Amino acid sequence: MIDNIEELYELILQDDEDGVFANSLVESPAIERDFIYMSKEVQFAEVSNEKQLVAGPILVPNKKILRIDGEGKRYSVFFTPETIEMVARKFMKNKYGDSVTLEHGAKTAGVYLTESWIVEQSAKDKSNIYGFTLPRGTWFGVYKVEDKNIWDKVKDGTFRGFSIEGLFEHRKSNLKLSLDKHIENLSEDEVEVLLSQIKSLILEQKGIEMESYSDYSQDIRSNAQKGIDLNDKNNNKCATPVGKVRAQQLAKGEPISVETIKRMYSYLSRAEVYYDESDMNACGTISYLLWGGKAALSYSRNKLRELGLLEEAEAQPSITSTYPGQIAKKKKDDK
Repeated sequence: MIDNIEELYELILQDDEDGVFANSLVESPAIERDFIYMSKEVQFAEVSNEKQLVAGPILVPNKKILRIDGEGKRYSVFFTPETIEMVARKFMKNKYGDSVTLEHGAKTAGVYLTESWIVEQSAKDKSNIYGFTLPRGTWFGVYKVEDKNIWDKVKDGTFRGFSIEGLFEHRKSNLKLSLDKHIENLSEDEVEVLLSQIKSLILEQKGIEMESYSDYSQDIRSNAQKGIDLNDKNNNKCATPVGKVRAQQLAKGEPISVETIKRMYSYLSRAEVYYDESDMNACGTISYLLWGGKAALSYSRNKLRELGLLEEAEAQPSITSTYPGQIAKKKKDDK
């Protein structure tokens, strides 16, 4: 059976007490994007020693964040770009840059904010130099980590991202109104999730269950798990949230829908140019494995041919991943 779509709420600033009053270093950030840590491997003209900085998104606009209330009911919340800007400015005005906790526990004195900004243009933002391509309206921050023990945990992957602490008013969101107002700000991942929810809702209203398949090979499961393991060794910096979720699904042998098989074929057939068996640390290779690798390309092609849907899948836009070196490699291959 299809799960009911969770209720959606927009988080807003309603009272003077509302807003973010601290930031926490956590293993699993709710916005599903990891920060990166900068060390001596990052070149700075005026710096030769390790700087011990972490840089990454604090809040991403229109990113649906899953929550569970006191009765165990699931719901999702999100911030608009306008609210994120107000939250960021209020945070700086209140001088909360040194209000940092670890896994939402005790406050630490060893970490503080050095700079933050709102992304104005995804492809022309300072965050690009750190390997990020983020939607307009994202709140991005750079924190200094002076505590050696905390820094070691950043480097070993114990802490992977930021998670805000704050108070906000919940306002029930109308899906259609939200689309009319914010569609231009949605990321590719968010568009995919949203379209999937809409389709599921339509099918549910018609009493139709989504057809799914779990007849893919052990090679696909193994490739997905290999991609997960390699990504973990690379601080989980490769692939989109969709790719990471897909890998977990494939590694566990869970059923996948026809729409997922279409996206699998579309992505793998177009992204093969970035797959390099000789470089298992390359994000192109890791992302390809997360989707099941070459075995999944063969499986998806054959399954869609069997269902008479191959031509339709070939015309479908692929789900892309953006990572450092992708554009440079493509240009090199095109020469």
